[in-house]
Amino acid sequence: MQKITTCLWFDSQAGEAAEFYTTLFPGSSIGKVLRSGDAGPGPVGQVVTVEFEIEGREFLALNGGPMFKFTEAVSLVVNCDTQEEVDRYWDALTDGGEESQCGWLKDKFGLSWQIVPKIFPELLSGPDPDGAQRAMAAMLQMKKLDIAALQSAYDGA
Repeated sequence: MQKITTCLWFDSQAGEAAEFYTTLFPGSSIGKVLRSGDAGPGPVGQVVTVEFEIEGREFLALNGGPMFKFTEAVSLVVNCDTQEEVDRYWDALTDGGEESQCGWLKDKFGLSWQIVPKIFPELLSGPDPDGAQRAMAAMLQMKKLDIAALQSAYDGA
């Protein structure tokens, strides 16, 4: 068990969200599911919390009610090796959600994600400062990040 676990507060979709996230990321799993008993909270059998793991990180999904909503102040970053991987996560996470700028999106539960090609930070810290500025300028015009376009901007093509 990791020392610090991220708790994600949902209105009533904790089980659905954990199921969605664990099917999206290979090697992920759902752990303990706590359901309401006779003493509550909520109706008997309703999911209260779900422990799940994605990419080796433990999360806790909580059905806490409508009091709190996700904001972009907290996001999950997915570092992708290929454009195919960027496209796969982008398409799955925006289905029912919404696209934003610069590789950011909100999924159908309102949780913010950043889908980032691993090469992008390398371009920004590369040996050509002008190329880094061109790559940054290109990224600022994108919603879903495009590896070939970022590389081309860096190269000055």
